[in-house]
Amino acid sequence: MTTLLAFDWILLIEKLILIAIIVFASLGIALYTTFAERKVAAILQDRPGPNRAGPFGLFQPFADGLKLIMKEEIIPNTANKVLFILGPGLAMTAALMTCAVIPWSTSVEFFGRKIDLQIADINIGILYIFGVVSLGVYGIMIGGWASNNKFSLMAALRGASQAISYELAMGLSLIAVLMLSGSLSLKAIVEQQQAPGNLWNIAYQPLGFIIFFICALAECNRTPFDLPEAENELNFGYHQEYSSMKLGFYLFSEYINMIMSSAVMACLFFGGYDIPFFDESTLSPNIAALLGFLALFTKIIIFIFVFMWIRWTIPRFRYDQLMNLGWKRLIPLALFNMLLTGAIILWKQG
Repeated sequence: MTTLLAFDWILLIEKLILIAIIVFASLGIALYTTFAERKVAAILQDRPGPNRAGPFGLFQPFADGLKLIMKEEIIPNTANKVLFILGPGLAMTAALMTCAVIPWSTSVEFFGRKIDLQIADINIGILYIFGVVSLGVYGIMIGGWASNNKFSLMAALRGASQAISYELAMGLSLIAVLMLSGSLSLKAIVEQQQAPGNLWNIAYQPLGFIIFFICALAECNRTPFDLPEAENELNFGYHQEYSSMKLGFYLFSEYINMIMSSAVMACLFFGGYDIPFFDESTLSPNIAALLGFLALFTKIIIFIFVFMWIRWTIPRFRYDQLMNLGWKRLIPLALFNMLLTGAIILWKQG
């Protein structure tokens, strides 16, 4: 009874509200990221893009969402029905779970309470992200296998092998960052970059960032690493047999993964919610938190634009080129970067 009374129910309510806000905001941003991608593609290809639904085409994402909801749910007769339904749900859940450890800004104060704008500040935040990202591969693999379609299965196998290959290089590139910060917590890494006299990690780890960014493209199945859904090779890839909102879940999970990858890169290499050349301590906590969130959101938008720019500029790799780049180029480079960082740290300490 004493333990029950000591439990902070207000903190639980705060966290549930924060989870709801972040989840619905992520879905809303993902919805309009699809619109932004079509507009960016149109600009790069010198055409207007979607401009019919609403002023300037701003209602186009809702029209696309309504179309997916209204479409008939089709499950192939030869498919494993349980796993066929589980696949897109797992992909979507894994994508949303990544946001739990991202520090969106500094704390705010309401009614005398200090509220952290982070769902969970765990000291193994980076490991948590890697674990959740690995779960997302099961969504692709289960969906491709359960469809009982040879093209879907081939695409799922490509996706699984691609994720395994590039997660190794991504993890090795992060070790150098962790050596500098001395922590696996994303919030601690951001605060370390904000400390007086310190620069953002991009200044110390340019090679590590390039490796991480390339691996993020592969993990999100973005061009030039979109082999799991190579439309002109595999008839739409691992979600070939999906329709309606099951297909929508797969498509949305890719955009949410892109948003979360951008947030992680901003936190690891670009100071997270840190505002460059500005001292936030001169402001009230709530104003500083708002400006910090806007700074992080701006960095995320820039990364998303770069993701889109690359998609509509660079052609797709062949599969052998994809694997050679991961195993023969990125992993040796990441190992070299890690050893070089360790040598520099030892030299400075000596």
